[in-house]
Amino acid sequence: MHQHIYDEAQLLNQTTLQTLNRLATSENAELQMTAAMYYLHLSHHFKTPLPDASMEPVMSLLLSTDLDVQKTISLSLVNLLIKNNVCKELVLEMGMLVPILDLFQSGDANARCNSCACVVMLASSESNREAIMVDGIIPLLALSKSYDPQVQQNATWALLHLTQSDCSTRILCEAGAIPVLILLLQSSDSEVQFYSCTALCNIAAAQEHHPKLLSHGGHFLLKSLLTLMSSSVQKNSTQACRCLHILSKNVLIQEQRMDLDCVLPLKALLKTSSPESAVTLLSALSAHPPNNDVLVSEGMLDEIGLLLHHRRSSSVIIEHSCKIITALCSSCTGQQAAIDSQSLSGLLRALASPTLSDETLLHVTSCLHHLMTWDPLKSKMSVTIKSEQVSGLVKLSGQIQNPPLSYNSAAIISKLEMTGEIVQLLRPHYVTMLDYLLVFLKKKDPKFQQLGIVTIFLLKKDEDFSSVLAHSELEVQLWEMHAQTEETRRLLQMIQPLSPSSVNP
Repeated sequence: MHQHIYDEAQLLNQTTLQTLNRLATSENAELQMTAAMYYLHLSHHFKTPLPDASMEPVMSLLLSTDLDVQKTISLSLVNLLIKNNVCKELVLEMGMLVPILDLFQSGDANARCNSCACVVMLASSESNREAIMVDGIIPLLALSKSYDPQVQQNATWALLHLTQSDCSTRILCEAGAIPVLILLLQSSDSEVQFYSCTALCNIAAAQEHHPKLLSHGGHFLLKSLLTLMSSSVQKNSTQACRCLHILSKNVLIQEQRMDLDCVLPLKALLKTSSPESAVTLLSALSAHPPNNDVLVSEGMLDEIGLLLHHRRSSSVIIEHSCKIITALCSSCTGQQAAIDSQSLSGLLRALASPTLSDETLLHVTSCLHHLMTWDPLKSKMSVTIKSEQVSGLVKLSGQIQNPPLSYNSAAIISKLEMTGEIVQLLRPHYVTMLDYLLVFLKKKDPKFQQLGIVTIFLLKKDEDFSSVLAHSELEVQLWEMHAQTEETRRLLQMIQPLSPSSVNP
């Protein structure tokens, strides 16, 4: 380690720096190249930050009249910036941005690539972006239209970095970056597509830019994003989906997107190994009621059912699937589609998963509880539910430390049709159920008390439950509640209650 530090110190000692300065300021291109090659060597092997004084020769070499020298030193600077060997702020303070931007105009593709890469690295520093914006945007936009793929890639990459702050994004939009980025979505280069789409995602995050994003005739942005959703490059299709989701906050975009038929590419994305972006977009679409008839008719509940049956369903997929199912089942057509699909069994499958967080389980139980307010779905659930899912609901009902999850789970059980099959599934859990029902009855919240009473009423239809209930603490609590209720009713009869009209004239 000590030898490594010593070697680096020798590479840029005072004598070496003086020699590099003389070479860099020489009018001899060969001597300048010697200095540039030395910096290229440093950029590959130096591990620690360079001293500030070492940057003076770099500035001189960038101003060289020899293109090969400029290419070599600009490549060296890219490497040093990537490795954080030099301070980005110092590069700008020394005025290096001007010769770097001048390289944009070079007829050499490598020189333009290096200059773009330098701008990208410099723009990664928030404090540098404003300085880069002043002189760099127009050349970058011009280079992003280059016919050279590498130049176009680097220019688009630089533009992407400039969309990472609100201030620079606003300036970019005013300079006309949006139509350029939209056109780049149709590039034949997948990296350019990805960079431009990500930049548009960043721009779309602020709704103030939506009018400009949508001002290009014929829904050009939406058409381009929908085309990109069908890309064979998954990161591009995913990013296009993400961009559409961000834009979905705009109601006009919701309507336009359905008019342009985004369902087919969505279906394809739901079948990929990473369907999160697609299910998130579908969730946003289903939250807009006018879309739901189309989504149901296009079989989206079938797709969601298949997705929930996938072994690797993540929390994001499950939570958004719950929102989609709830939204699409708001009509009779949607309810029938849910009955015909695997969406209900998929929700029940998720319910039995041992790895889901309480937050995700809350989404699942809320969705199931909501669905069971409709008789056809309640009947379907009662014949679909299995032993392990009943066990899961009983266990969740006992999670008193999470009242919403406990309530939802117990409410689902209370809505099951007490057929012989359901009674057989519940019998092994009667003792456990007595415990959470007792807690419910003791709660001050009447919602829990009422749910407890309804559940007991249903379960008492089975003699086995009545036997377990007899002489239990739960039965004692029921008698106490009955006595208290009777006493309250007697006391209320002693007073003449005010009529509603006198209370609220």
